[in-house]
Amino acid sequence: MKDDDLLRYSRHILLPDVDLTGQERLLGSHVGVIGLGGLGSPVALYLSASGVGTLTLVDDDQVDLGNLQRQIVHSEAALGAPKVESAKASLSQINVNTECHLIDRRLDSEGLAALAREVDVMVDCTDNFETRFAINRACVEARIPLVSGAAIRFEGQQMIWDPNVSASPCYACLYGDQRQTEQNCATTGVIAPLVGVIGSLLALETLKLLLGIARDHTGRLTTFDAMTNRWHSFTFKQRPDCPTCGPANAP
Repeated sequence: MKDDDLLRYSRHILLPDVDLTGQERLLGSHVGVIGLGGLGSPVALYLSASGVGTLTLVDDDQVDLGNLQRQIVHSEAALGAPKVESAKASLSQINVNTECHLIDRRLDSEGLAALAREVDVMVDCTDNFETRFAINRACVEARIPLVSGAAIRFEGQQMIWDPNVSASPCYACLYGDQRQTEQNCATTGVIAPLVGVIGSLLALETLKLLLGIARDHTGRLTTFDAMTNRWHSFTFKQRPDCPTCGPANAP
């Protein structure tokens, strides 16, 4: 590690749970971030600032004025630009050493599977159930951890699937085959700082997974009520009949 890196990441290196070895592990890690909206913005920013060496950024959208209320990785100067390019430009202002791979199209099941085979952790920052289920299946099949979050109105949530934890339940264990009524911030609204709260939590959990220090992190749905500032945690188990990770369906 270069002298500049030692200075840049000194606050991490001071932490016994990170230290020099852990920071070097982050520098050699590769994370896929799918969705560069309200959640993906703080995720990408904090992972880059923290020294994650490679980020694959996936989004098929362009920056518009309605994004800027909450999508802090983008700016007015980027209006009309692909979100992946806008995000890369912002990250380069924070950490020029972050290697960014850009995918400016919506990935199908085959594309998600290919990406899952390349990364160490996947972060789902999307806003529709069809894509979430597809990302979940790709991670289960590739046996890589998935960090998933959502935020709408004044409510946020986060969950993790980790193949390194025996019988870790996946996203489909929680929701099954039920495609919930689609709701997103474009139709129901979201308070701006909420996506920062949940996105920062997703980034934190991703770093802990990469460092190998995540504890008691699976089989748990964490929710946040921004109106009352209250956190809640709900436990759930792997479903034997889960269509994705259950024993009868697991790869």
